[in-house]
Amino acid sequence: MAEALTAEDLTAPEVIAELARLRDSIDNIDAAVVYMLAERFKCTQQVGHLKARHQLPPADPGREARQIARLRQLAENAKLDPAFAEKLLNFIIAEVIRHHETIAAREEGDA
Repeated sequence: MAEALTAEDLTAPEVIAELARLRDSIDNIDAAVVYMLAERFKCTQQVGHLKARHQLPPADPGREARQIARLRQLAENAKLDPAFAEKLLNFIIAEVIRHHETIAAREEGDA
């Protein structure tokens, strides 16, 4: 088990430099995650319009279940908690469905 950092450790220049390096990396990863989510939502918006034009339901429980199982396996392979990955995907799926419902309502009103 790692020893707890002391106040003296936190003021050591090498500790401050390492902390800054790690935080910079975390910041870069956070930025990448945001941009990846933006791209994902651009695609799901297009799916929503396609579904609305063809009167398909906003949700696809079979696909969602397959995606959750797939993501859980990816998470296990990546040494990430599969339950966390599932919660994250469920949150994203709920938002996508909400978007699809909004798109369908708009397109129905335009018809």
